[in-house]
Amino acid sequence: MEIKGKVALITGGAVRVGRAITLMLATAGAHVAINYNASAAAADATATMARSLGVDALAVQANVSDFADVQRMADAVLTRFGGVDIIVNNASDFGQIDFPTNDLETWRRVTRVSIDGTFYVCNTLAPSMQARGGGAIVNVIDLSAWRPWKRFTAHAVGKAGMLALTRQMALELAPTIRVNAVAPGPVLPPDNHHPEDAERVAQLTLLKRWGKPEDVAGAVRYLIEAEYATGSVVVVDGGELLL
Repeated sequence: MEIKGKVALITGGAVRVGRAITLMLATAGAHVAINYNASAAAADATATMARSLGVDALAVQANVSDFADVQRMADAVLTRFGGVDIIVNNASDFGQIDFPTNDLETWRRVTRVSIDGTFYVCNTLAPSMQARGGGAIVNVIDLSAWRPWKRFTAHAVGKAGMLALTRQMALELAPTIRVNAVAPGPVLPPDNHHPEDAERVAQLTLLKRWGKPEDVAGAVRYLIEAEYATGSVVVVDGGELLL
C-alpha cells in the first residue's frame, strides 16, 4: 500500500514509540488520527508536528478498552476524514502484578487495553476499510508474547492475545485487509531507567545496544507497504529473542 494520501489511526500515538510511528506516517504523507488516553498536551503537540509536514492531523481522546469511547473516537475520525486505511494498535499498559494476586483491577485494565482495545478498534473501523477497498492493520506487541517477564503477567497475556488477534484477523479480513504485527525489543528506556540498568539490558541483545523508536516505525512502514505480507510478525529486538 502506498501511504501517501491515506488516513491512519494510531492508538497511543502521542508519545514514545507511538509518536515515532505517527510522525513516520505523516512524513510519508498520511493524514493521521492520534489517539490518546491521558496525554492531551503531547497529543496536541504531535498533531501540530504532523501538520507541519503538510498533512491533516486530529488528536482524539479515547480509552480503547471502553467500547463506547472507541465508538465515539471512530465517529470523530470518520467525520473528519471520511474513512480509515491504516490502523496501528500501539496503546499499551505496563501495569505489574504479583501472581497470585488480589489486584484484579490491574489485571483487567492491562489485558483490556491490549486485547479488548485491539478488538474494539478493528471491529469498529474494519468496515470503513472494506468500504474503501482495503487497508492495513499493524499491531505492536513485544517479546513478552513469547518470553515471560517477572510481574508482567497481565502485560504478557495481553500481548500474546494481540498476537493471536493478528493471525485471526488476517484470516478473517483477507484478502482486502492485511494484518501484521511488530514485536519491539529494547528501543526506548523508561524515564526512570538508571544508566547501569540500561547497559545491562543492552548486553542482553546480540547487537549490544538499544534500538530507537524509529526502528519500530520503520518496521511498521514496511508492513504497511508490503503487499504480500499478512499474518506475519517482524521482530525488532537487536537479536534479544535469540539469547
